[in-house]
Amino acid sequence: MKANSVKELFAHLAGAVAVDGDHVTITNEALLRDKVDGLVYSAVFSQGLTRDTARWLLWELGQALGIYPASIHELYMAIGRGEVPHSFTVPAMNIRGMNYNSSRATFRAANKLNVGALIFEIARSEIGYTDQRPAEYVACLIGAAIKEGFRGPLFVQGDHFQVSLKGFTADPDKEVNAVKTLMEEAIAAGFYNIDIDTSTLVDLSYPTLDEQQRLNYEVCARLTNYARELEPEGVTVSLGGEIGEVGHKNSTVEELHAFMQGYRRVLGEVAGISKISVQTGTSHGGVVLPDGTLADVKVDFETLRALSAAARESYGIGGAVQHGASTLPPSAFHKFPEVGTVEIHLATGFQNIIFDHAPAGMVETAYEYVRQNLANEWKASQTEEQFIYSSRKKAFGALKEAWWNLDEAAQQQIAAVLQAQFEFLFEQLKVGNTRQVTQDVTTVVKMHRPRPVSAEAETELEIAGDLAD
Repeated sequence: MKANSVKELFAHLAGAVAVDGDHVTITNEALLRDKVDGLVYSAVFSQGLTRDTARWLLWELGQALGIYPASIHELYMAIGRGEVPHSFTVPAMNIRGMNYNSSRATFRAANKLNVGALIFEIARSEIGYTDQRPAEYVACLIGAAIKEGFRGPLFVQGDHFQVSLKGFTADPDKEVNAVKTLMEEAIAAGFYNIDIDTSTLVDLSYPTLDEQQRLNYEVCARLTNYARELEPEGVTVSLGGEIGEVGHKNSTVEELHAFMQGYRRVLGEVAGISKISVQTGTSHGGVVLPDGTLADVKVDFETLRALSAAARESYGIGGAVQHGASTLPPSAFHKFPEVGTVEIHLATGFQNIIFDHAPAGMVETAYEYVRQNLANEWKASQTEEQFIYSSRKKAFGALKEAWWNLDEAAQQQIAAVLQAQFEFLFEQLKVGNTRQVTQDVTTVVKMHRPRPVSAEAETELEIAGDLAD
């Protein structure tokens, strides 16, 4: 499946795609859907110019088919103005493992329920341990959309582009610049939605809320201005702020006002955030008990309702965002749209499905990797079950090709369970039949990219006309 040269890559696509210089034409869409598996595989596992050409082809094919990376900013601001009834909560899904297989399941569920308001995301930390840089992540999503016939705006988000308190304390400029560099890479790849997380800088030791939130809103405003310098013409990147670090104390309406008022004072005239992340009782990954099961978590829905209302009524933004929610009990999800939550972040639950339904041999290989390579992360207070549960996510990147190459029956079983879960969540969050309203308010900008070239592979360009002839 993996192409070893651009020539092999183009030969694989013969009959489905024609390439003439920088111009890509689809000659047989049905055949392309048959061949896109290999194209995505090459976009992930090939090297150098071959890999980069595969990613470029996927971008251009997406543009030709109407699969456009886009910003959800306009939808959220329309919700904030009351122009779109806020009867749904947008799911933002972190796809950590088996991206192509998992995303295909997401798109099948979205097509079945006519969902347009959905986000794919990956956090700063996840990019590292899942070995998915932004360009690869976008390529997999576009390929999955092509395979499943999904069309329309594709919202890809940088989740928790977080300023580390430790790094900031040691060297503020270096830490902020690290986030800026990641923003550059992400926006260039097609991430037109970014959650700026400077909530780590909140200092509750100060006596006033403004002082507690000051570093948070000042650095968030600084990064907002930088994002506005990076965004492509015609795109307003959707940005989010955060007032309370997930897993810590619950947020209050007073904290929201302190953050927003300070943020707006510092920001200037550029477009600001379109949503605000808050803490209402959850934690990332859930709370793991000694036997490896998850503790029950209760979300403070009334606080979430008040925070969302304040965000819309006082500042005209979409509302509050709930993090760390995928491990909540099934009975909780219908409540999020009821209290006006604009967005909900879901990650660990999908990871758990993969581990629960993968072949036993693959799971044991992953667990052995964790035991052998991550023992330094095993806290004295943890049982082995707690350690494995909290660290197994890091086996996705280290064993990425092995996960990708699970036999077809195993992949289909995992995908079927994932699709059922996506359908359940989409129904509970009321995003069915949101495709039209999403398309109506979203500005879609066509963006063609030049074909990649490397100096040492100039001769590869001689085959550019092979598919056109």
